[in-house]
Amino acid sequence: MIATAIAELETRNLKLETDAAVECVGVMKEFGTGETRVRALRGVDMAAAYGQMTLLVGPSGCGKTTLISVICGLLDATAGETTVLGRPLTRMSARQKTAFRSANVGFVFQQYNLLPALTAAENAAVPLVIAGRSRRQAIAKAEEVLAAVGLADRRKAYPNQLSGGQQQRVAIARALVHEPRLLVCDEPTAALDGRSGQTVMEMLLAVGRRPDRAVIVVSHDNRVFHFGDRIVHMSDGRVESTEDRLPATEE
Repeated sequence: MIATAIAELETRNLKLETDAAVECVGVMKEFGTGETRVRALRGVDMAAAYGQMTLLVGPSGCGKTTLISVICGLLDATAGETTVLGRPLTRMSARQKTAFRSANVGFVFQQYNLLPALTAAENAAVPLVIAGRSRRQAIAKAEEVLAAVGLADRRKAYPNQLSGGQQQRVAIARALVHEPRLLVCDEPTAALDGRSGQTVMEMLLAVGRRPDRAVIVVSHDNRVFHFGDRIVHMSDGRVESTEDRLPATEE
């Protein structure tokens, strides 16, 4: 079946969007082999445009997180083509993907993944330290970004001293500190109340409103669907429909 899909892909001339930040064409992902094989993605075609927020929505287990993991280069697709910021991931080595991701992609995890022994500023500075910036430079830049997300007065606080909404802002600051062109968020409002969730989405929307950037948000929280410029509905490893909406406005 995979061989057939590859053959079909090679004969197709499908170009979803010439100005897309992300393009997926016939993307498939399987885990395991034989009787234990699970098809998480079943030929996904989707695109995310620059200057927009794209929402991936659908029930739990439909493949949303798997798809963004492929888009970020954290997982290799079984078949299909994924192009991110004009670069085909299938042609990159593992080392090249890591370097590309470090330079261009910010990821906001559902569970924050903050290091408990580090302050908010130190957590936000981690990507810059990994990239080789001095600790002083990294902390200074992180404090600027924390101020931008409303946490200037909490920069020296540890994660256990922060509320859930504040921890999520630190996670967003960490994702933004190296000024990525693609920001990917996995259920960023899942653990937040309505007001905190709206605030987080407003911040993400502000990031996505730049012509050289794009934001992809995975969510099944229908309270935030109105923020999406494009809503991609997924079900059972496939894209069922795509809805383009009028630009959302910050409230």
